[in-house]
Amino acid sequence: NGKYQIMPKALAYTETWEDAYELLTAYNMERQGKIKLNHNVLIDRTPTFSEVYEKYFHEKYYASPKKLSEASMYSTRAAFKNCSSIHNRQIGTLKYDDLQNVINNCQLKHSSLELIITLIHQIYKYAMKYEIIDKDYSEFLYIPIPDDDEAGVPFSDDELKILWEHKDDDVVQMLLIMCYSGFRIKAFTNIEVHLTDGYFKGGVKTKASKDRIVPIHPAIYEFVKNRYEKYGNNLLVKTSNAFRKDMYSKLKILGIKKHTPHDCRHTFSMLCEKYGVNENDRKRLLGHSFQNDITNAKYGHRSLADLEKEINKIMVCY
Repeated sequence: NGKYQIMPKALAYTETWEDAYELLTAYNMERQGKIKLNHNVLIDRTPTFSEVYEKYFHEKYYASPKKLSEASMYSTRAAFKNCSSIHNRQIGTLKYDDLQNVINNCQLKHSSLELIITLIHQIYKYAMKYEIIDKDYSEFLYIPIPDDDEAGVPFSDDELKILWEHKDDDVVQMLLIMCYSGFRIKAFTNIEVHLTDGYFKGGVKTKASKDRIVPIHPAIYEFVKNRYEKYGNNLLVKTSNAFRKDMYSKLKILGIKKHTPHDCRHTFSMLCEKYGVNENDRKRLLGHSFQNDITNAKYGHRSLADLEKEINKIMVCY
């Protein structure tokens, strides 16, 4: 109806007005049948993927008033290193297949592939913001392997009994907090603790996991209270890697076979099953997605009291 005008896709990006004029002149001459352009060799003058990354990295970690951790900076650099096949490609020439092949050809674990996809998303968001590109080809990237981070072996009843027998130990207390709450270890480095109302709020990794509410089980309440009053929201006190070392050393001293921190999450899931926690509430407490279950995903609202009733089904008999 003449009200809106659809802008054509850019032929290419040029460094100067003169270059742009020359390219447009050649394009118009081709349309008039005067010359034949080889469109496969049209010069794309967008920055390389590496050049966009460098500007994005500087803005995120140096120009922004929000100070991010060294660990975050290291993860970003590691993810970029794993995109080496497209480092020197002009970002304007990259298509979806080029980006997905970066993921498909990487032999690292699921968690590393997550970091790569996150980085590519952020670089394309940056490039769109500054009009370096006009289409986000990263939107539909996916990880072609199962999530191996979810594998694990829960603590047995006998092993839990040993932990409870040494509940005065600082490391053991943190293990019990993880076993009776279901959060991933990294969540405890910055988790909201609401002592008055008796619940955690936090989570990492997925949309379903983040900012979920989990009641504090009565058996671990004093542990949580003491650590929160001493250390604030970082209940773990130290980095997750440093805690892992302390954990492995402590388990060895106690005569318990080696477990990973993620096994605590599996322990919580096992305890929920053992003591009859409602299956949908178990998913909510663990931060699992309801996937195609639209009714529960969109309309399955549960109060704190409802969740407390379910988590309090878990018995501690040691």
